[in-house]
Amino acid sequence: MPTVAITGAGSGLGRALALEYAKNNYHVYLLGRTDNKLHMVMHEIYQQKGSAEIVICDVAEPASVSLAFQQIGTLDVLINNAGIGAFGPIAQYSLEDIERMLNTNVKGTILAVQSALELIRKTHGRILNIISTAGLRGKIHESIYCASKFAVRGFTESLRKELQDESVRVTAVYMGGMNTPFLG
Repeated sequence: MPTVAITGAGSGLGRALALEYAKNNYHVYLLGRTDNKLHMVMHEIYQQKGSAEIVICDVAEPASVSLAFQQIGTLDVLINNAGIGAFGPIAQYSLEDIERMLNTNVKGTILAVQSALELIRKTHGRILNIISTAGLRGKIHESIYCASKFAVRGFTESLRKELQDESVRVTAVYMGGMNTPFLG
């Protein structure tokens, strides 16, 4: 059975991806910070006769990411989906808002790739980085969020070039706005 690890799997797009991969006979590693949300998604997967397990992971914390991927035996697909946003005029962003977005959206993606790469290499697998259309063009009241997504775009493009002679595939996924708890 192929395997997929999805960061931010407790809600929104991560939840939807987890359910879809489970329907397609993947064993799904549900990564996230909130145990009860992950348990709800795992329960939904079990209801549809799928296979999943929970791996508690805060992508902004290097030790948490490293420990999470040590718990995963084999991995075919990594989906870097965890992300947060704060929106408003630039003058209203606190240092905490800026650090949280950059640590989760940028550092978290990089740390997950670093920790998962050897597992992905063994299976000749795939890395998918969820970027958002905010990584393609600037948007009003989304300056820091866009900056974080432009950074993930650059990281993904560079990673693709770095791994081009290997059998690991790297994909940038540009999602538009969706009706998820992220925006609501």
